[in-house]
Amino acid sequence: MSSEGSPGSADTPLIPDQRRELLIKLLRGHSVLSVHQLTELLGVSHMTVRRDIAALERQGRAVSVPGGVRIAGQLHHEPSFIDKSTMDQPAKLAIAARAGELLQDGTTVYLDAGTTCQALVPHIVRRQGMTVVTNDFTTANALMGNPDVEVIHTGGRIEHANRSTVGRLAAQTLTQLALDIAFVSTSSWDLQRGVTTPSSAKVEVKQAAMASASRSVLLTGSAKYGTFGMYRVAALSEFESIVTDEGLSPAARETLRAQGIATFVATATE
Repeated sequence: MSSEGSPGSADTPLIPDQRRELLIKLLRGHSVLSVHQLTELLGVSHMTVRRDIAALERQGRAVSVPGGVRIAGQLHHEPSFIDKSTMDQPAKLAIAARAGELLQDGTTVYLDAGTTCQALVPHIVRRQGMTVVTNDFTTANALMGNPDVEVIHTGGRIEHANRSTVGRLAAQTLTQLALDIAFVSTSSWDLQRGVTTPSSAKVEVKQAAMASASRSVLLTGSAKYGTFGMYRVAALSEFESIVTDEGLSPAARETLRAQGIATFVATATE
């Protein structure tokens, strides 16, 4: 990288926008690079690289990881229920435990489809006078034998792979209800695009739940941060808070805090 015209050379220093475009080009070839590698490749200081990473993260083009950065990735298909049920279990339990602290007796809660929201069920059954609204069959089934919890299933078109319902009919049910709090899940989220999904049929249901609720809380794993789907559900600022796990990088936490987005990081226990 020492020849004339190379990145970071004294003869042709790059302006920040040029350097950041080069950083993205490098990530497209390697997916993940360390800060040290980038200082060598770009011929700049660690501080400059970290500033570039922060700027690209704000734009939704890259994501900080411990010691480095990875390129933001598009999610084309969401994992099936079976796949999700075996992924990141300690993190999901930690997220549910932290979200359970938001529950109060006698409230109506919406549990979105997904294994993270399902993990809230044990915390709900410990409360009195609870009503659960859900589009998730596994969640409804888990509460079926508990007469102390009133359960309302949204109905609608069945999405077999995720054992839930989606589309206009499910959304219409939610518009007829007044929810105290909606716990919303997602397989992709970032600062720039907010909550997104590759499935257009899920958008209307999530938006209807948020519109019917006094409070909306996003429950999502850190591994999903920096990914995005084609269809946009909501900006992160539309949620009262986000509950995620300790895998979210310090840089990402700081970026969210700087934007005024309340983020609670749940620590998994052994």
